[in-house]
Amino acid sequence: MKTLKFIPIGILFLIISSVDCRIYLLLAEIVNFLLELTRIQPLLFPQYQQSSIRENVKFDFIIVGASPSGSVVANRLTENPDVNVLLLEAGEEPSFITDVPFVAGFLEFTSYNYGYKSVPQDGFCKGCIDKSMELFHGKALGGSSIINYMLFIRGNPKDFDNWADLGNPGWSYKDMLPYLKKLEDARVKVKDSQYRGEGGPLTISDIPYRTKSVHHFVNACIEADYDYVDYNGRKQIGVSYVQGTIRDGARCSAEKAYLRPIRNRKNLVIQTNSKVTKILMNKYTKTVFGVEYLHNGERHEVFAEKEVILSAGVFNSPQLLMLSGIGPKDHLEEIGIPLIKDLPVGKKMYDHAAFPAVIYELNSNAVIDLIPILANPQSYIEYSKGTGPFTNLGGCEAIAYINTNTTKNLTDIPNIELLMLGISFSTDFGIAFRKIFNIPSETFDILFGPLIGKNVYQVIPTLIYPKSFGWIELNKKDPEGAPLLYSNYFSDPDNDDIKTLIQGIREIERINRMPSMQKLGAKMVDTPVPGCEHYKFDSDDYWECALRTLIASYYHQVATCKMGPKSDPETVVNHKLKVHGIKKLRVIDNSIIPTPPASHTVAMAYAIGEKGADLIKSSWNL
Repeated sequence: MKTLKFIPIGILFLIISSVDCRIYLLLAEIVNFLLELTRIQPLLFPQYQQSSIRENVKFDFIIVGASPSGSVVANRLTENPDVNVLLLEAGEEPSFITDVPFVAGFLEFTSYNYGYKSVPQDGFCKGCIDKSMELFHGKALGGSSIINYMLFIRGNPKDFDNWADLGNPGWSYKDMLPYLKKLEDARVKVKDSQYRGEGGPLTISDIPYRTKSVHHFVNACIEADYDYVDYNGRKQIGVSYVQGTIRDGARCSAEKAYLRPIRNRKNLVIQTNSKVTKILMNKYTKTVFGVEYLHNGERHEVFAEKEVILSAGVFNSPQLLMLSGIGPKDHLEEIGIPLIKDLPVGKKMYDHAAFPAVIYELNSNAVIDLIPILANPQSYIEYSKGTGPFTNLGGCEAIAYINTNTTKNLTDIPNIELLMLGISFSTDFGIAFRKIFNIPSETFDILFGPLIGKNVYQVIPTLIYPKSFGWIELNKKDPEGAPLLYSNYFSDPDNDDIKTLIQGIREIERINRMPSMQKLGAKMVDTPVPGCEHYKFDSDDYWECALRTLIASYYHQVATCKMGPKSDPETVVNHKLKVHGIKKLRVIDNSIIPTPPASHTVAMAYAIGEKGADLIKSSWNL
């Protein structure tokens, strides 16, 4: 069945790959259009029964957003048949194409993504299109787990311990490890079994398809004195092949893991295409009793007997709070929204900055070659069996966690992630990667154009614990539209974020000097990033210029509804995820994470959902 669904796309790529590469480029938009057409499948053959909600009907709980956290909460609350739950999601169902790991990059340019961008600011993204970054945010059942690259990294144990130290009892690593184990079914070959879960809803697997280059990279890291580790286990610093949320070679999203198995529960109503625009509450008692939402262009109200739970994500949960009168007093007054509770909603937003221009050319065919893969019928047959190149996570193959402050593994907390790609941005002719990193076509032509058809791989250094932070505001012209997202990278006065990333680049260089990479003739591509030609290539000044010119988000934003005690003036929710000063309202998603973690945050989103569901059950004796 999987093969039959995928054949139309395969035929298209077979035709495209048989013609001149220039025509391939011209047909790129047609490819994206066809990807968008895959939405017809869930419209014609929906897996979720859509039933109209009666006016004035009441549910025990209303969950806003089928994000990974929201999907978990919906699943766990409805385990009790006496509890009825409404789950409202602005997007639609996923389709068969979202299951294919290899096309992850393409999905970010479909209606499964909100399409947000950062507000242009000085100091970063000087060479990006419109000086802004793409900030992808999933819009579907399953949220961003539908369009992400499926990398599963829990975070460092010290991250969770830090949450507890900030005044959040019950959130230490010791407290959270049972939830991290409960949610997963870890099917990885090398794992620290005492730290990993089996039989949970979410499948975590090794990736069936690996290039030759990734084996050399992993070996080079070991030669550079890094241990091979299960980075979701006892120790994080070291190197590992990536672990992904895939099951039998296909994406395992929050929708597949947590919603699809329970879609027929009689005490759960799931309604898609339903954008919540306001939280309904008594402004005198500050008690929430429901939400207002748009469904198929019509405005409706629905009511909750017990609680409303915001799981709309790091952008939309704070946006909805502010639209409802919960937020910074001065900003809400500026927008013209009556204030109900003055809280620092959206005042902080941390993120992981990723640099896309550390490129190495190899002397052998050890990387992904797109055209032969797409044109080979065997690729489609192998995918139907859960193997082959289409199971690769969009080129992501290995991760090394390092601490650049030491030459040996003398600490257990990394400050840089190195993501190894068995692919280059030149591999797809600029169709997806260029757009993901918002690189202008003229920059792409200079930096990556000469590499098309060559054996090239990349390592992306990522800053784990930035000192810089941004913020979120409502758009005065259209408060219900896209929020204003100020990423504010590299604004720390000591320039430590830049310095740390440069140290990460130096470590990439050291790893590539190791024998295993030199067997492939690894040589850094020394074409300067446009705009930085006046600096000596590979000098610190050059890399600072390059970092400020081309930088991107890993979509790991946190802290926009920061968790902590009421005495902390930066916090929005308490350790039970209840909004300060508001009754019957919680936020359960990554927006509550108080500090940037050493994680790809979707893993934390699932754990927060599991913990949040138990907090609700405890509050109501369910």
